[in-house]
Amino acid sequence: MTTVKTAIVIGGGIAGPVTALALRRAGITATVHEAYPSTADGIGGTLALAPNGVAALRVVGADRAVTAIGTPIHRTRMAVGRRRIDLPGLSGVPPLHVVHRNALHQALHEHARAEGIVVEHGRRLVDARETDTGVTARFADGGTATADVLIGADGVRSTVRTLIDRDAPGPRFTGLLGFEGVARHEVDAAPGTMTFAFGRRGYYLYWPEPGGGTRWGVNLPQERPMSLAEARAVPPAEWMRTLRTAYGDDDPGRDLLASTDADDVQAVGSLHIMPSVPRWHRGRMVLVGDAAHAPSNSSGQGASLAIESAVQLARCLRDLPDVRSAFTAFEQLRRARVEKVAARAARINRTKAPGPVGRALLPLLMPLLVRTAMDPEKTIGAEQRYLIDWDAPVASASTDG
Repeated sequence: MTTVKTAIVIGGGIAGPVTALALRRAGITATVHEAYPSTADGIGGTLALAPNGVAALRVVGADRAVTAIGTPIHRTRMAVGRRRIDLPGLSGVPPLHVVHRNALHQALHEHARAEGIVVEHGRRLVDARETDTGVTARFADGGTATADVLIGADGVRSTVRTLIDRDAPGPRFTGLLGFEGVARHEVDAAPGTMTFAFGRRGYYLYWPEPGGGTRWGVNLPQERPMSLAEARAVPPAEWMRTLRTAYGDDDPGRDLLASTDADDVQAVGSLHIMPSVPRWHRGRMVLVGDAAHAPSNSSGQGASLAIESAVQLARCLRDLPDVRSAFTAFEQLRRARVEKVAARAARINRTKAPGPVGRALLPLLMPLLVRTAMDPEKTIGAEQRYLIDWDAPVASASTDG
């Protein structure tokens, strides 16, 4: 039985509220400290929640609130030129859900507050000091907070990560810039169908939007990274000219962009991943979610892995007798799984912008690959069928799975 009774959670995105909810279920009181002055309205684009992520949300009772605001995707296909090729899927698993990041944040915050969890906004962490009995966080506003442990759920640019290890790596630019929007153009696809398309100059995807139109997202190759603020400082009309030049020869990219208003295009910023982080914890501080592991969005697993890790961390703190053993078991439970997903996503990234030869061969090779090499059970079965047994005691990573 743990001696941990209180926790400071840094970051109010996805992992933060879920960590606090899971800790509450484990009998640990957690307060979430978020740097933004309020829930980050409008920040971020649409993300996917895989079946394993929804299953982890079920542990903390937040699954229904989240799936209610998401769009279920029952079918995926590949567009190569004018060809549409159905992709094989897993049998016996629920659909993935696409949901706007801001709506997800709001749903999780509302659920956390309903469960009695305190969320303090405008609290940007600047330092932390440990003692034998606890850890004190210091914030930019001059305030402090003290608890038994401090959990860094503060994303790829984590302050907690640098407090744990000043030499820790930072996020790595993928060479892609993300945009999304909703077009008036209606694509030839049934509701619940997501299509992945390889355009002449970049990769994009799209699906019918409930209520009409087509939601699309693009990964535009880019030489240098841009912050979200920099990307949004560029006039929308300028971005639209760039996008229409890049995708104007594609079907249906041309029609999607032609029927999207420039002011409705959302730049979601340069896409980053986290390289392997050597140290996930030190003393009474530990990382969870994107602060420790952020695979490329190609994985479709970033948010789901963060939710899983939040729940697993709470189990370890609940069951193991001291902070060090809990954090060690947590890392052993999670590192191999998240790094395997990151490696798969990195392989996908290398195919997102094929050269002229690759584009010419794709229409010929893709049907053959779908029939012979794309085994969903082998590639994503272990990812999406993953379930956390909340009631099972954590003894060690080797016996817990």
